[in-house]
Amino acid sequence: MNSENANAGRRAVLSAKDIWKSYDEGTVAVLNGVDFEGLEGQTVALCGPSGCGKSTLLHLFGGLDFPDRGSVLVNGSIIDRGHNPLRLLRHEVGFVFQLHNLIPDFTVEENCMIPTVAAGVDRHVAKARLRELAERTGLSHRIGHRIQKLSGGERQRTAICRALMNRPKILLADEPTGSLDEKASNMVFDLLLDLVAREGATLLMATHDRNLARRCDRLVEMHDGKIREDA
Repeated sequence: MNSENANAGRRAVLSAKDIWKSYDEGTVAVLNGVDFEGLEGQTVALCGPSGCGKSTLLHLFGGLDFPDRGSVLVNGSIIDRGHNPLRLLRHEVGFVFQLHNLIPDFTVEENCMIPTVAAGVDRHVAKARLRELAERTGLSHRIGHRIQKLSGGERQRTAICRALMNRPKILLADEPTGSLDEKASNMVFDLLLDLVAREGATLLMATHDRNLARRCDRLVEMHDGKIREDA
C-alpha cells in the first residue's frame, strides 16, 4: 500500500499555515513561513540542526507559545493569543520534553496525576488509567517511588505516561530520547511507537536521531526556519 492510499480519508489534526515566529523584538527569526499538516494516526519525525525551529513549532502546536503571523490549528481549533487553548489542549494534546520536566520530590503517581487534576478527571478514573499505563510501560513497581530515585529511562517512561493520562489524540515529543544512551533510547522509542499505535494517536516528534526518525511514517526536514518533506 502506498502512502497516498494509506492516508486516504485521514483528516489533518495539526495544521500550520504560513507561520512566522521571531524573538527579541523581531531580531531573531526562528520560523519563516512554515506550512505543515499532520494527519490523524500518523507518526512524524521533525529533523534538522539545533536552532532550526523544531522546538518552536512544537511549542506553537502545544499552546506554549503563539505565532507572530499565520495560523495554527489543533483538531480544527485555532491556537493563538485571541483564543484560550487550555481546555482543548488539556484533553487533545500530550507533551513529552527532552528532560522530562517531572517534579523530582513527587512520586511517579503524583507526577502522572497532575494533568488529570488540571483537566478535572475523576480521581478513580485517573487511578485506573495510571495503573493501565504503568503496566504498559513497565513502571507498576515504581508508582510509589520518587522521581529522583528513577533511572533516566524510567523518568522518560514516566513522562510518556503523564503525557497520555488524559487520552490525548495528539502527542508532541521534543527530543524524547535526547538525554538517554543508545540502549535506553531505543527502548523508550519502541515504547512510544507502541503506545501511540495502541492509542490511535498522532505523534509529532522533534529529533536529531535519524535512525529513529526513519521508523516514523514521515520524516520532515527543517532548515533555517523553513520546512520540507524528505524525499
